Amino acid sequence: MEADRCVGFRSGNFLAPCAVVLNYIWIAFFLVAFAVALVNSLFFGDLDIWSRIMSASFSSAATAFEISLGLTGILSLWLGLMKIGERAGVIGFFGRMIAPLFTRLFPGVPKGHPAMGSIFMNVSANMLGLDNAATPLGLKAMQELQTLNKEKDTATDAMIMFLILNASGLCFIPISIMMYRAQAGAANPTDVFLPILLATFISTLVGIIALCIKQKIRLADPVLISWLVGMGAVIAAIVWIFSGMDGQRVEMYSGFVANFMLFCVIVLFIWAGLYKKINMYDSFIEGAREGFRTAVTIIPYLVAILVAIGMFRASGAMDYITRLTTDAVALLGLDTQWVEALPTALMKPLSGSGSRGMMIDLMATHGADAFVSRVSAAIQGSTDTMFYVLAVYFGSVGVRKTRYAVSYALLADVSGSVAGVLAAYIFFG
Repeated sequence: MEADRCVGFRSGNFLAPCAVVLNYIWIAFFLVAFAVALVNSLFFGDLDIWSRIMSASFSSAATAFEISLGLTGILSLWLGLMKIGERAGVIGFFGRMIAPLFTRLFPGVPKGHPAMGSIFMNVSANMLGLDNAATPLGLKAMQELQTLNKEKDTATDAMIMFLILNASGLCFIPISIMMYRAQAGAANPTDVFLPILLATFISTLVGIIALCIKQKIRLADPVLISWLVGMGAVIAAIVWIFSGMDGQRVEMYSGFVANFMLFCVIVLFIWAGLYKKINMYDSFIEGAREGFRTAVTIIPYLVAILVAIGMFRASGAMDYITRLTTDAVALLGLDTQWVEALPTALMKPLSGSGSRGMMIDLMATHGADAFVSRVSAAIQGSTDTMFYVLAVYFGSVGVRKTRYAVSYALLADVSGSVAGVLAAYIFFG
């Protein structure tokens, strides 16, 4: 533990962890936004930029509250169902089923602990592209992991591993992206399915391997290797099966599998509750109350992150970064077709709605089937919104000291974006 702390900066009785990097990143959003706005005002005469930045701060704060408010019902529903599954023993069963892998990735979590089942449920929902279900399940897992945490305001190794699994966003069925492409008039909305699958798998694999090295988890373990190889085989099988289908069938079957499996889990919870003769209504209400409290808890964390990102974006700093990257890539003599999709990659770890908006804007500008639009879609599906995940998950349990979570989540995010660009060149270039 001491190896992960920085010397020379104290907070209370503890040495501040290296993850004060999140604090510096948050401050940098404001300072960079101010500097860019000042340049635009002094040298380009753009005096309205200050109004746009402040408007962005107010709208981002409102958005943070709306997100939390929107999560209240979903959290209440799923944490209520999770409480039934927990008391009926289903969550424990899932935990035992996945124990061979998770005991290697989460050595600090005892066998049979409720966190194992909650982590499994969350990862499964993410794989099926069920974001609305994955978030409350993930928050439940974080609450379970917090019960094992001796320093309540500091992230444990297990919490960071779990965060990376979410931030890398392993998803077998990117339903939402295919839906947006269909709305934009793509000839084959599902043609980005395979590039996204490859990109998100690489992102997750890089994140897991890097964290195993950091946390001194033995990569040569036969069980861990077999699971990773098995996961790769599943990816290959999915690629093979869906590559033989037309776009309409891919969309139909992927949506059917995801939602059917989710409803089966709900029915399993209820059946197990009947078998164990528990009071399911009271259990649901108890879990739903936890969901309501969690939704309120995350509001300050969301406001802090989204306001900083909104002001950074409104200042025009993102546009400068894109133009500089385009010039640098051209100077190296490399193909620059993908560079217009760079804002999607840069915004992805900061704001899910922001990166999604940039993807939609590219499709509206160039057409849904343009190469840059497909690159943007592959990037959008490669990882989850890292800062959002970090703010919501750590914020729900009051963790402020994130240690090395940010840097490793960014590594997974960058790996996913690079893999998304390369996969787009392989399939569409």
